[in-house]
Amino acid sequence: MATPVLKHWRTTLERVEKFISPLYFTDCNLRGRLFGDSCPVDALSSFITPERLPYQQAIQQNFRPAQVGDCFGPTWWTCWFRVELTIPEAWVGQEVHLRWESNGEGLVWRDGEPVQGLTKEGEKTSYVLNDRLGEGDPRSLTLYVEVACNGLLGAGKGSMIAAPDPEKMFQVSRAELAVFHRDVHKLLVDLELLLGMAKGLGEDNQRSFQALYTANQMVNICDPAQPKTFPIAQALACQFFDQRGGESQHTLHAMGHCHIDTAWLWPFKETVRKCARSWVTAVQLMERNPEFIFVCSQAQQLLWVKTHYPGLYTRLQEFACHGQFVPVGGTWVEMDGNLPSGEAMVRQFLQGQNFFLQEFGKMCSEFWLPDTFGYSAQLPQIMLGCGIGRFLTQKLSWNLHHTFFWEGLDGSRVLTHFPPGDSYGMQGSVEEVLKTVTNNRDKGRTNHSAFLFGFGDGGGGPTQVMLDRLKRLCNTDGLPRVQLSSPGRLFSALENTSGQLCTWVGELFLELHNGTYTSQAQIKKENRECERILHDVELLSSLALARSAQFLYPASQLQCLWRLLLLNQFHDVVPGSCIQLVVEEAMCHYKDIRSHGNKLLSTAAAALCAGEPGPEGLLIVNTLPWKRTEVLALPRPGGAHSLALVTVPSMGFAPAPAPMSLQPLLPQPVFVVQEPDGSVTLDNGIIRVSLDPTGRLSSLVLVASGREVIAEGAMGNQFVLFDDVPLYWDAWDVMDYHLETRKPVLGQVGTLAVGSEGGLRGSAWFLLQLSPNSRLSQEVVLDIGCPYVRFHTEVHWHEAHKFLKVEFPARVRSPQATYEIQFGHLQRPTHYNTSWDWARFEVWAHRWMDLSEHSFGLALLNDCKYGASVHGSVLSLSLLRAPKAPDASADMGRHEFTYALMPHKGSFQDAGVIRAAYNLNFPLLALPAPGPAPTTAWSAFSLSTPAVVLETVKQAESSPESRTLVLRLYEAHGSHVDCWLQTSLLVKEAVLCNLLEQRDPTGQLPLHDDRLKLTFSPFQVRSLLLVLQPPSG
Repeated sequence: MATPVLKHWRTTLERVEKFISPLYFTDCNLRGRLFGDSCPVDALSSFITPERLPYQQAIQQNFRPAQVGDCFGPTWWTCWFRVELTIPEAWVGQEVHLRWESNGEGLVWRDGEPVQGLTKEGEKTSYVLNDRLGEGDPRSLTLYVEVACNGLLGAGKGSMIAAPDPEKMFQVSRAELAVFHRDVHKLLVDLELLLGMAKGLGEDNQRSFQALYTANQMVNICDPAQPKTFPIAQALACQFFDQRGGESQHTLHAMGHCHIDTAWLWPFKETVRKCARSWVTAVQLMERNPEFIFVCSQAQQLLWVKTHYPGLYTRLQEFACHGQFVPVGGTWVEMDGNLPSGEAMVRQFLQGQNFFLQEFGKMCSEFWLPDTFGYSAQLPQIMLGCGIGRFLTQKLSWNLHHTFFWEGLDGSRVLTHFPPGDSYGMQGSVEEVLKTVTNNRDKGRTNHSAFLFGFGDGGGGPTQVMLDRLKRLCNTDGLPRVQLSSPGRLFSALENTSGQLCTWVGELFLELHNGTYTSQAQIKKENRECERILHDVELLSSLALARSAQFLYPASQLQCLWRLLLLNQFHDVVPGSCIQLVVEEAMCHYKDIRSHGNKLLSTAAAALCAGEPGPEGLLIVNTLPWKRTEVLALPRPGGAHSLALVTVPSMGFAPAPAPMSLQPLLPQPVFVVQEPDGSVTLDNGIIRVSLDPTGRLSSLVLVASGREVIAEGAMGNQFVLFDDVPLYWDAWDVMDYHLETRKPVLGQVGTLAVGSEGGLRGSAWFLLQLSPNSRLSQEVVLDIGCPYVRFHTEVHWHEAHKFLKVEFPARVRSPQATYEIQFGHLQRPTHYNTSWDWARFEVWAHRWMDLSEHSFGLALLNDCKYGASVHGSVLSLSLLRAPKAPDASADMGRHEFTYALMPHKGSFQDAGVIRAAYNLNFPLLALPAPGPAPTTAWSAFSLSTPAVVLETVKQAESSPESRTLVLRLYEAHGSHVDCWLQTSLLVKEAVLCNLLEQRDPTGQLPLHDDRLKLTFSPFQVRSLLLVLQPPSG
């Protein structure tokens, strides 16, 4: 009998580490015996292409002889390999693998179907040819391996997030057949876990020593050259792991997961292949492990696989029926949680949930958004309106709670879980298991946590090794219990013990990645513009449907355009944290939306005019639910434009006024005066704007009260530059220390000139040299009757790591400012009292922000910006950044945008700030009428209170051939209010519905003289179905 040895902790630990090391002593350790006999493939041939070819087309190409070590490329190309192999007769009865290693992402094709993803970074470097080679199994095979010339995380030059290296070359470093020793694999997993417990539980823990002693004894017994010793060592491990924990153990719900960014450091088209590589591997794992459950979000990715890999898609549907493949999320993509409009967020769920219902037989119960840069306070209400009461994310998993109720802006509550392990890409290690329990901030309130395992971001997903680890840890003393589980089981367990959970009220603000509110300004501008176009197309098409029996609502075209917009709202596209290739693709999507959207607008306008008397001309359309009187530039013969003051009823149209026609009761005209010193004053009787000779705002006065807006001794419209060098995440982060580098940009006296000289419109413009490489021109515009002054801005921007903002110091004092979000607004502090306040040095907003004290305030409106801040009494709008990674050309070039300043008496609600911001973003439309234009004005809808906004009018999804409209309204002031909706449409029936357009059985609404009464609580979103009568004509 061997003499017991006094064990030294460190040396014993290292002894076991070296016994399973892939680097040290592989000539004699256990790891070196994982594979046995090997032989090269019979023949290897290849061809290289810049295209992503389908399989049947690829195998017809001219393959040339190739060998291991050959280089191929460059980045984003594809190299197809034909692999001809013969399995040696002597390997009968053994497990046979194709071992394949490459720095490109690979996909194995067998008999015309994808069967296995191969990614060295994702620890998938072998494909199982036979679990146990039988006498009758074929010995000769021909496989194809499609290798993308990019890695799991793209092809960054020098670092992961650097711009891709366009000339990077790739190679296959291994291609051979080998016998795989499954018994060695099991021992390696056991020893890894024992080591993990010894390290993770620490030197003062009894179970830790038991793990280390067991591992040491296994090393003593196990002779890598003598397989007959393996069962004895395995029995020791079983004896250890079969010692069970107690009833109070924390339970980890382990779910296979593969976060695939729909576009990021690679283009959209590469994501299609990433999905195939990742999910076909998951299918293999589901086949081999019946208890394994794989969760998958993003309807768009599933649609891609359905289109390009129909055989694989059918398998996914089969496993979904068995409960192993579980669609989650309910959205079209995992969208950004801050920047999309409220309506766009609704459409993410509407498109996603309908897809999941159609393709998998049921809608999702959980909203799944693990990697987004913050979460709007309106998401709980939107989720509940779309049939979802559960939410999972990881991005904020270091926050105050891990399991809690999240209460939104309107009071809606959803059960929320942040995996405490702080990752959606676990690998099943003991360290991760222990971290999940240790980190849990809700100990005592709940005893269940999610454990999401599988390589992610660039795909890859789970591996058999991960599964083997987790199955081994299912219930062992010293560790939490591990269940291979599903989202449904996790949330059911959390709901059963939810009585003690805390509640978080308001937005979930990510204290990182604030730069994404501003990066890639052109994408953000197009996003806002395309949201507007689709809103307008849907409204006009709905009105045309109501007025014309012949009009066909363009449902399928609109679905395609919406899906393009939703795709671009993925959480690395609209935030601007993607490579140049993705930006270019996104801009093409926006171009398609604008082009097709404008055609649909013209078609709807023509249908609205059909049958109306009058001469050919223009139709002036107001797509907002209130009457508007504004100055509009109308096209005239010869390409010229002339200004006219037009009045258009709410959600309706009016004929264009005749040239030079004057209305009898004009408001006070705009006066423009330029002083001898070069300064300019614009005055429309509502506000008086004074510009100094360089174009800065020296005074802004609310005329009726004489109240000055600009802080004493300060200048508004002050452009400022900051150094913008984050610690690492270039396009993502702007750091708080950038505020220490503020440099005001000073203009040149004499550059200010009068533009429009007054009457309907007055303006002044100036040039400003921002730096030796960048310049700005701006027209400051004041219209008759308009309560705000507009700043039309053009910038030629050529900077590196600079941040451009514009500031307005206000003569207003308040500890908080108000910012518009989806379907409402919220307050954030204007001070840095706490670390949480300080983290909001840069925040996001939609169309407006406001700083108000009692009875007076100042609102800053914009038409395409999202980054903002109010510190003290200074309102600041973030305009442009200049990050260099992952897109080295981000934001370089020409930009156009408009912001506006609106001083107001009373609250911003009563002063009409919300409507003013809508007006700025939804200009009146002057649409050519191909036939006679209507001679009288017409309104489809109007509301009895300014507190309610009619946001959307569209055809119902479920009835493309019926005459049913969906109306979506929300309470915008933060008040309880009754609202009468007036319509001139012929309505047969009105009934409330949810955001998925499902009827509320108790939601019938009686019509009273073409009016409907609706009751709202603060920030409530309500939807209703209007069933129309056929038009008379």
